[in-house]
Amino acid sequence: MVNATSAGCIATRPTIEEIWSWLREVADPEIPVVSVVDLGIVRDVAWSRENPELCIVAVTPTYSACPATSVIQHRICDELKAHGVRAQMQIRLSPAWTTDWISEEGKEKLRSFGIAPPAGAVAQHATAELPALKTLHQPQIACPRCGSRRTTVISQFGSTLCKALYRCDECLEPFDYFKCH
Repeated sequence: MVNATSAGCIATRPTIEEIWSWLREVADPEIPVVSVVDLGIVRDVAWSRENPELCIVAVTPTYSACPATSVIQHRICDELKAHGVRAQMQIRLSPAWTTDWISEEGKEKLRSFGIAPPAGAVAQHATAELPALKTLHQPQIACPRCGSRRTTVISQFGSTLCKALYRCDECLEPFDYFKCH
């Protein structure tokens, strides 16, 4: 906790590290096994310079029309309010969110939940000169249940726009794949 002054009173406010730890408890509404921090959606946390009692949380949606964005904002504000922190959300669309921002812990949580995490990095799949390579490249996706790389795409669109539906040719189980983007 850090002391902050406001109108002559000394109040204690949480550190930025404490706020980050609380945000690690905010589950993504579409994939509740991972937090919004695991997914890299929360980009920055800072105390307002104009109002030292207001915490500014910068969020980048997984894509600009993501229907879960408002739910995520409300969950973040509710979590911080539960700890006595007043928050203001700031949406950052640039740079655009990428699956490269998912933490290693987040990828492991996805795998344990039965969702294959993104294969490779977005930066490896596309270049400025050849952006179409990202969609032409079909990575070999490992089954999150048995680990086999003998898998088949069933549909490019899974339970959400961010995922594709696959089937393992070894254990025959269907699974979601969190697409690189």
